[in-house]
Amino acid sequence: MKAVICTQYGIPDVLKLKNIDKPIPKDNEIRVRIFATAVNSGDVRVRAANPWMIRLAFGLRKPKKSILGSVLSGRVDFVGNKVKKYKIGDEVFGTTGMGLGSYAEYICLPENALLSIKPNNISHEEASTIPFGATAALYSFKKADIKSGQKVLIYGASGAVGTAAVQIARYFGAEVTGVCSGSNLELVKSLGAHKVIDYKKEDFNKLGEKYDVIFITVDKLSFSDSIQSLTKEGTLILGSSGLLQILQGLWTSITSSQKVISGVLKQEIDHMVLLKELIEKGTYKPVVDKIYPLEQISEAHRYAEKGHKKGNVSISLVKEK
Repeated sequence: MKAVICTQYGIPDVLKLKNIDKPIPKDNEIRVRIFATAVNSGDVRVRAANPWMIRLAFGLRKPKKSILGSVLSGRVDFVGNKVKKYKIGDEVFGTTGMGLGSYAEYICLPENALLSIKPNNISHEEASTIPFGATAALYSFKKADIKSGQKVLIYGASGAVGTAAVQIARYFGAEVTGVCSGSNLELVKSLGAHKVIDYKKEDFNKLGEKYDVIFITVDKLSFSDSIQSLTKEGTLILGSSGLLQILQGLWTSITSSQKVISGVLKQEIDHMVLLKELIEKGTYKPVVDKIYPLEQISEAHRYAEKGHKKGNVSISLVKEK
């Protein structure tokens, strides 16, 4: 099978397409023929080992697992003897989490992996993008205990997490303000934002509004700027935070009535199932900026690394499904 191999940290060119043996599932595993995967900010950080602390989880000198990639959409083509949840032919989407391995034509996963049956009204390329941005937004808002009628500001509203956050906040009944560049204002409006702000022309902190929830999806604001427009009992969600911001958030949560959510986001199967339902009802629609073939995954990483993508970047592994 074809797989993208990464034997060292570095620039996108460290990703090499090779032919390797097809994996054989254990009795409690399924094998998925991967039709699509995606390149998100987490994939870029792992490949580049940026920040350096990533090496503590994925390998000090080089990646412990040479096949990167953490999201997928495809079809079950083999079922282990002890598997009861899935059958051959089931179309599934989900995440491998810290296990990586989705930059390949096949992958073996345990029956209880973070997978769900794929929504029937979107493509595999679209489905592959859901397990990163949408699950991050859904988990964060649930942890923030978001309520109908609350004012929510999403900074970085046109990225993978941001486009998901706008739609999910609307699903919970919030009044949504999106902050993005001028070229993406119409996109964010189309996703349901009540207001949009061009960060290049206006500073949301100077407009006099206070928000019950502020979701910072990109690492482009200081902690003080992030929390400045939060209500006294509001919640700040740091979707992309360094150690200093995590510590500042912890201190704020301890010493004030404000709450700061940061650190590793937990992914749950129930969230995948809910997102499937929202997609099939038309309440949520994944936003895909570009689709690259597997052979151009280095170029896809280069594009994603620039930080200007609208929504997600997907990788298609097959022409016929």
